[in-house]
Amino acid sequence: MAPLAILGLGIQELVIILVIVIVLFGARRIPEIMRGLGQGVHGFKKGLRGDDEEAGEETDGNSKGSPSS
Repeated sequence: MAPLAILGLGIQELVIILVIVIVLFGARRIPEIMRGLGQGVHGFKKGLRGDDEEAGEETDGNSKGSPSS
């Protein structure tokens, strides 16, 4: 409950915010929005890890994919 205390939000405020979100976006759109948000976060995390993986793949790819001269 500490994070809620820091923001000054209680249960009543969270319920009010939830009701406003449902009214604005509709109950059917909320899962779509959350799915898109989750995919965005997943892509962001993958991008952060991808820098290290791409560097490793480039060195492996150059040694395996390049013909010997």
